[in-house]
Amino acid sequence: MSLATNLAFFAGPAGAGGSLPMLLPLLLIPVLYLVMIRPQQKRQKQWQEMLASIKTGDRITTAGGIRGIIISIKDDAYVIRVAPDNIKLEVAKSAIASVTTQDATTGS
Repeated sequence: MSLATNLAFFAGPAGAGGSLPMLLPLLLIPVLYLVMIRPQQKRQKQWQEMLASIKTGDRITTAGGIRGIIISIKDDAYVIRVAPDNIKLEVAKSAIASVTTQDATTGS
């Protein structure tokens, strides 16, 4: 059957309203999951893997734009060294936006 025939079948008689309007919310749920929820879950998983792989010597950028090198790792925070005066800052793990490993910087 063609698409038009299928839609006409679900629509039913012209004045009855049919079942198509009742199916639209059920069809919308999987679409919303694929478009909005799943990509966010993938980004969250990648971010958690990035945090788990951080080690001392890695260069990081915080969500606020501060760049530094990790000196030590605590349970819920990192101590970083910030240029130009080698200031030590303690930064929450949740504030880390991106990481550049030490191997990637020396390989260039």
